[in-house]
Amino acid sequence: MKTLIKSILVVAVILGTSISYASETVKDIPIFKFVNEGHNLSVTNASGEVIFSGRIKHSGNLVRLFDFSQLKNGIYTVEISKDFEIDVVDLKVENKEVTLLVHTQNKIYKPVIRPEDELLIISKIGLDTNKMKVELYFEDELIHTEKIEGKDILNRVYKLDKTIIGNYTAIIRSNGRVYSKSFRI
Repeated sequence: MKTLIKSILVVAVILGTSISYASETVKDIPIFKFVNEGHNLSVTNASGEVIFSGRIKHSGNLVRLFDFSQLKNGIYTVEISKDFEIDVVDLKVENKEVTLLVHTQNKIYKPVIRPEDELLIISKIGLDTNKMKVELYFEDELIHTEKIEGKDILNRVYKLDKTIIGNYTAIIRSNGRVYSKSFRI
């Protein structure tokens, strides 16, 4: 009889606990809030002046890793640069209280530039913008330029002459930013 009562109590406690967790709502956690070691962080003020720029040394909550409350009152733009994307969000500092302005959150997709033997492969996810300009240089001399427009994915493959050995640079302009990759054939 004691075992039956204990079993009923255990089941009741487990059921009550699981029901209480089931009623909780899941909040949208902004993607920039949690950062990983190795990502780059930059903070700029409203006039575009870079306040901080550096590599993140520990994974965790961005607000806890970087003390934004020490900044002067104002609006700041925070950028987390990852391998293939940049997360951008504004935050407001007022009387040492930091508010993340989630409605300003934006994601910029970087182009991927891969030289493979005599091929140069350039691709970019076009969800943020469907345009990019490609410039290709050989020994600091422009040898090719092209404006690319598309839909969701922008791709180009360039075949370079493998008999022309030297230093090449690919420059991609997209989203008002410039990305470059230097390589050698």
